[in-house]
Amino acid sequence: MDWKVPLADLNYDVEEEQAALAVLRSRWLTLGAVTQRFEQEFGRVVGSKHALAVSNATVALHLACRAVGLGPGDEVIAPSLSFVATTNAALYTGASVRFADIRGADDLTLAPQAIEAQITPRTRAIIVMHYGGYPCQMVEIMQIARRHGLAVIEDAAHAPGAWLNDPLGGAARHLGTWGDVGCFSFFSNKNLSTGEGGMLVTDRDDIAAQVRLMRSHGMTSLTWDRHQGHAYSYDVVELGYNYRIDEIHSALGLVQLEKLSAGNARRAAISRRYWQSLHDLSLGPRPLGLPFSHYADPAHVSASAAYHIFPILLPAALDRLAFIDRMRAEQIQTSIHYPPIHQFTYYRQRYPDVMLPFTEDIAAREVTLPLYPTMTDEQVSWVIEAVRRSLAG
Repeated sequence: MDWKVPLADLNYDVEEEQAALAVLRSRWLTLGAVTQRFEQEFGRVVGSKHALAVSNATVALHLACRAVGLGPGDEVIAPSLSFVATTNAALYTGASVRFADIRGADDLTLAPQAIEAQITPRTRAIIVMHYGGYPCQMVEIMQIARRHGLAVIEDAAHAPGAWLNDPLGGAARHLGTWGDVGCFSFFSNKNLSTGEGGMLVTDRDDIAAQVRLMRSHGMTSLTWDRHQGHAYSYDVVELGYNYRIDEIHSALGLVQLEKLSAGNARRAAISRRYWQSLHDLSLGPRPLGLPFSHYADPAHVSASAAYHIFPILLPAALDRLAFIDRMRAEQIQTSIHYPPIHQFTYYRQRYPDVMLPFTEDIAAREVTLPLYPTMTDEQVSWVIEAVRRSLAG
């Protein structure tokens, strides 16, 4: 369909074209020097000791679960209001999932008290997901993890460039660097877009060493090492995978990393305009819900979000599909983030007794509006006007 305003769009120009062409002209396409530079720069930006590029965020999550030691008989606490890869990654290891509820209509991230309520003697890890690029309650979550001796994996697919203040007086820390491991996505609709690709970050040397092995078949040297004359052969010391990224995606990532800060700032400006322009609809007997709207005034929060998506919550009695169809008729693309994982057929059959009141209520009413750095002010106006007309029916 020819959208007047698509849900997302690439922030690409001639720089990405030149970066990809430079890799083609180098005649080295697999993991090599460009990827190493991308890893170094990404680690520097987010403040992580180790950054390891991989083929996508799903495999980053799988490697993270393997690296913290998850296996059969273990349990992982995770959100249901997320993309299914968040929990699939844990199941790949043979572990089981215990779902925790979110905080509520104003904050769609995991509730610390809900996490603690799900802990059992078999719990080994917590996977948090920074929904929409907004920080989870990491201080409280890390305290829970330390009390119970649990690993923490951050699904930061929505959150490159976002940070949270350290209340103990330390410097602000980027999302993805609070727990043991952070996992980022570079899918086409993400803040940093390479089409496919991901990054795993950690300050733990043991995790970094294991991930380096596992992402490339468990081999002790890479093809790039042998091409450079740094190794003659290799051993296989781990049951690994082919989870490597390639040089073209890394080259795109380097260019996109340079645009990340400005892109996030533009996303923030658009989000604030949405909140301000739709605020009157959040009042009255059938209010429109505006999650995370407390971020409209940066002085009232101790964090900087990545503003990856803009969710709204329709009034309970409103037909969501009819609203989406009315937006479509105005050529405005919308989406849903997310159908709850525990309600998918596979998960419902595996975990039939899960009940998450906040997640289920909010997921049934959520609609995602267009948000991307290259949106014009006119396009933002079209979306706002279309929302008003679509709500009115």
